[in-house]
Amino acid sequence: MTPSYPQLALHVAGQWLHRASGGERPVLNPATGAVLAMLPLAGPAELNAAAEAAERGFKLWRERLAQDRYAIVRRTAELLRERTRAIAEVLTLEQGKPLSESLREVGLCADILDFQAEEAKRLYGRIVPPRVAGILSQSVIRQPIGPVAAFTPWNFPANLPSRKLGSALAAGCSVVIKPAEETPATCMLIVQAFLDAGVPPEAINMVCGDPAQVSELLIAHPAIKKASLTGSVAVGKLLGRQCAERVKRFTGELGGHAPVIVCPDADLPFALKNSLAAKFRNAGQVCASPIRFYVHRSLYADWAERFSAAARALRLGSGLDPATQMGPLSHARRLDDMERFVSDALDQGSELLCGGHRVPGPGFFFEPTVLANAPDTALVQQQEPFGPIAVLQPYDELDEAIARANALPYGLGAYAFTRDLHTAHRLGQEIEAGMVGINHFGVSQPEMPFGGWKESGIGQEMGPEGLLHYTEIKTITVGVPA
Repeated sequence: MTPSYPQLALHVAGQWLHRASGGERPVLNPATGAVLAMLPLAGPAELNAAAEAAERGFKLWRERLAQDRYAIVRRTAELLRERTRAIAEVLTLEQGKPLSESLREVGLCADILDFQAEEAKRLYGRIVPPRVAGILSQSVIRQPIGPVAAFTPWNFPANLPSRKLGSALAAGCSVVIKPAEETPATCMLIVQAFLDAGVPPEAINMVCGDPAQVSELLIAHPAIKKASLTGSVAVGKLLGRQCAERVKRFTGELGGHAPVIVCPDADLPFALKNSLAAKFRNAGQVCASPIRFYVHRSLYADWAERFSAAARALRLGSGLDPATQMGPLSHARRLDDMERFVSDALDQGSELLCGGHRVPGPGFFFEPTVLANAPDTALVQQQEPFGPIAVLQPYDELDEAIARANALPYGLGAYAFTRDLHTAHRLGQEIEAGMVGINHFGVSQPEMPFGGWKESGIGQEMGPEGLLHYTEIKTITVGVPA
């Protein structure tokens, strides 16, 4: 029995809106191409109303004790766990990933909220001894920055909204969140969980619409004090400029182009198994997905044969089918992008080891694809493919592999496999990325900061560091009257 998909609505000023002034657009099931529902789109009237509601909601929410915020965010985590199956099924319907991945994603969301709820009680300041006579006390405190505009993409429609909502609300901020128009229902269900847990209705607003119009209007609105984006480098630069022009805080978790260095002493079966799972998870639509595999020449031929054979054997299908190992891409335009990356690489002399084509029939399916020896000028070596494409290249010396791993202007996730402790520490120190995983790909954990170097972003999410980005620092000195 196919799970049901909810009626879509926006949440503005404490009300669920099933119609809005911006019209509507269809939300598609990427496994079939069928319309799931029509999504109302916010126009300027709803966007202004959401920002104004967030301003009113902030005045209420910031006054709640940290212990109260903790209890409400913690209760939201419990509700997500109770509703995991229902939310995960909706997530798979609108995004396409296998249900097993959706279930893990919703479970991780609850873990993220648990951690951030606890951190609400630990927004510590400090007392500084005075250095001037007549000063009674000097203190540094943190206060919530104010209403936040949060923008999330379609690849993790539960995880990414939960990161932003959990951190902002735990810090005492109100939020206007805009999920991707391709995957709105998952965020809608998460917003409902926050409301059911006790977040004031005006402190959490959800809008969808024309992305450029929504971001420009919200960032320009005087009520909004910070913007947080998970998205592409190009969009991050645009929103960063809009925030800079208005001297507003900005956090951007942007794209990556993750390298994997396989050292000659690596446990080959272990590295292959984990690399295959990480590369084709969510059909490669992961910002920290491994893309460039630099494999020591002594292992390269074996790696290329076994990796491509395992990729070729992956079972594609609907995410609701328990036998599915890789679902569809999230929308039709991704198919065109994959073909463009593959065609350009082959034109420049790359070898196609497997895949490379869209799958005939309904839905947005593309074969798991492995390319060998793509030149550095190839598009796939310069831009994030954000799909099921891996590029394999041999190397001879570790210095060479590290240099090639660091050659791009991106630095989000990076990975390596080695059994040598000295090499592991060297890789951790010398690879230029915000997150480096040695012998595993699990760099995204609730208690650890998630963010990138270079053009891969500004600031972090999750961990105690992520919460601090939603606060302002204030110095308070109290003197003794003369």
